[in-house]
Amino acid sequence: MKSSSTNITTLNVEGMTCNNCAAGIKKHLENNSINNVDVNFSLGEVSFKLEEKNSLNSVIKLIEKLGYKVKKQKTNNKFSKIEILFVTSLVFTLPLILHMFLDHSSILYNPIVQLILCLPVYIIGIQYFGKSAFKSMKIGVPNMDVLIFIGSSAAFFYSIYGWWYFYGTSDVHNYMFFETSATIITLVLLGNVLEHRSVKQTTTALKELTQIQKNTANKIVNDEIVKVSYEDIELGDTLIVNNGDNIPIDGTIIFGECTVDESMITGESIPVSKKINSAVVGGTILTSGSIKISVTKVGKDTVLSQIIDLVKNAQRDQPKIQKLGDKVSAIFVPVVILISLGTFFISNFIFNISTVDAFLRSIAVLVISCPCAMGLATPTAIMVGIGRAAKNGILIKGGITLEKIGKVKNIAFDKTGTITTGNFKIKNINIINGNEDEIKNIIYNLEKHSSHPIAKSIMNELSNYSKDLLLENINETNGIGISATYNGSTFFIGKNTELNDDQKFDVYFKKDNEIIAKINLEDEIKEGTINVFNKLKRNNYKTTLISGDRKEKCENLNDTLSFDEIFSNQLPEDKLKIIEKINRGNDTIMIGDGINDAPALSKAFVGISLGNASQIAKQSSEIILLNKDNLRQLPKALQIGKHTLITIKQNLFWAFSYNLIAIPIACMGLLNPMWAALFMAFSDVVVIGNSIRLKFKKIF
Repeated sequence: MKSSSTNITTLNVEGMTCNNCAAGIKKHLENNSINNVDVNFSLGEVSFKLEEKNSLNSVIKLIEKLGYKVKKQKTNNKFSKIEILFVTSLVFTLPLILHMFLDHSSILYNPIVQLILCLPVYIIGIQYFGKSAFKSMKIGVPNMDVLIFIGSSAAFFYSIYGWWYFYGTSDVHNYMFFETSATIITLVLLGNVLEHRSVKQTTTALKELTQIQKNTANKIVNDEIVKVSYEDIELGDTLIVNNGDNIPIDGTIIFGECTVDESMITGESIPVSKKINSAVVGGTILTSGSIKISVTKVGKDTVLSQIIDLVKNAQRDQPKIQKLGDKVSAIFVPVVILISLGTFFISNFIFNISTVDAFLRSIAVLVISCPCAMGLATPTAIMVGIGRAAKNGILIKGGITLEKIGKVKNIAFDKTGTITTGNFKIKNINIINGNEDEIKNIIYNLEKHSSHPIAKSIMNELSNYSKDLLLENINETNGIGISATYNGSTFFIGKNTELNDDQKFDVYFKKDNEIIAKINLEDEIKEGTINVFNKLKRNNYKTTLISGDRKEKCENLNDTLSFDEIFSNQLPEDKLKIIEKINRGNDTIMIGDGINDAPALSKAFVGISLGNASQIAKQSSEIILLNKDNLRQLPKALQIGKHTLITIKQNLFWAFSYNLIAIPIACMGLLNPMWAALFMAFSDVVVIGNSIRLKFKKIF
């Protein structure tokens, strides 16, 4: 059980087998006024907001009332409950199947022996399927267990009826189907065992990330080194990290230099050099050097914790394609029961098929039907896709985002800090009026109050003019510039929106609204950007540049990258209008990194920001590329989205096709119930196996 300061509590719940189970728990809790409910059946977790009106015990009772078990903590038993039940059932079922191949004189043909062998298996069926079926019917979300329990119970009680009615006659064996009842339960348990093991494979990326957190750190306490666990690390602690160690938590280097393998975070295999004041991320590996770090983030605030939460919460925002599967699953069980009853009556009374054969057909219809495959089709693929993205340094907020990026073919880019480095060099300063040193000093003091990449670059260039000045009335306008008063005059640095014909300079410096200096800057394209754009063109993506920079600079960039469309001299509100316009025609991805990009990122069909983007840009985005230095992860993100969507469609096609084909075959009597149980058991495994294939599939 876990709880956070936001009162979101997570319980480990045992017994969920599919999306219908999750939907049932969610509906039941919400009907009992529990808010912010999220159920992840593949992880076995139920999250909700714990409020004063609800105690934790009352929520646990609500869940257990449905037939599920709340565990105090996750256990790693060698054998799970479902595996033990399957083996037990198999021991009793095998003799029942064996009797079908023996002479009628065998003791296994004795009705009492068959009942004794079948009864333990049927009791297991009641415990595992019956309780779940009854609870799901009670809350109005019937699950697959309803079909299994009805089918196995029908065979069991029909056998007892046949034994009683034809006792002592030679026909008695024609009306006994104890082996059918036991085999249905055993084979479905086998399918659940395989399904559970397969589902675990879809969450291996999450487990690997979580395992990284389970480490210890060397903490300096009173000049001594003390080993502490991850949970005991606090803000401001000083830790020592040596060559070959995992960096235990996010921090800033306060001593030493090193190289760090950040592939876990960024997907880039080349180690990164770090020095004093460089930030380091928990979970990355120190490949050379020895450093001391000051802890800057703990708990849920660390980068690794945020990645883990994003992967775990991947199913919260359901893609539209998943909602289709869920809607079908919700009405599937009642429809199948009606088809089963219809099969019996039509076969028996219209086509004059014997009661026994009609009965077996109706059971086969119940058993072969599988709503779980439809429920598993999307969430398993989403878990694998988001997990694969996270291992490549791509944070994706929710499954709906994967579906969206899998469809989009239009991408709009900001320029500065996104395509270009944002590390500007001053090409020249044209002083029109005033003392050069004083002008540079005022510019430095103005720009240090701005977070814009150009401001930071100008500060670095003018670091020799860093004498502090007392500025007043500081005001920054996003996308325009920053102003302040000093010695009775108003100074401004930024764009000159009043110029109509002279736009040959990047930055203008004004005193009391009079231009006294002009600055030209140089910027360079980020490493690897040309290769990224070549890949986008090969995959038929349309690219658009939306920049606040002047036309001449944008056209120079276009000579190298060949955009399909260019918009220059755009203010934040202009970027927003452009995104709104092009989004109406074609869904568009917007990629940006600054505060001025945030409105457009929010309005775009999908917003993408970089690892070094402003906090508001990250919050406005649905995807964060953690490799802050370039766009190399962009094609990977697009490909993961595309192939996840393909996998979901394949899964749903199989799930729908399986049922559309299998149910009519069962209706026609071409499948006995035991074969039906076997095929049903493996239908889920096919869907999950296809999702797992996404983890290893070569897509970039």
